[in-house]
Amino acid sequence: MTSLAFILGVMPLVVASGAGREARHSVGTAVAGGMLASTFLNLAFIPVLYVVVKSIGARREQAHRSA
Repeated sequence: MTSLAFILGVMPLVVASGAGREARHSVGTAVAGGMLASTFLNLAFIPVLYVVVKSIGARREQAHRSA
């Protein structure tokens, strides 16, 4: 929700008009695109990393029990 609020917060920069429109449009597009990309990457990678760490812990525990 925080990411979505931030992305929506920079939308006025993306659709800016008037003096300095080009600069505001460039900054708004870069910020909104970066936040959107990072949000989707986090939604994909955080669960995968959780499973990897959990499986490493399970293997260590199993090796500790057998030793």
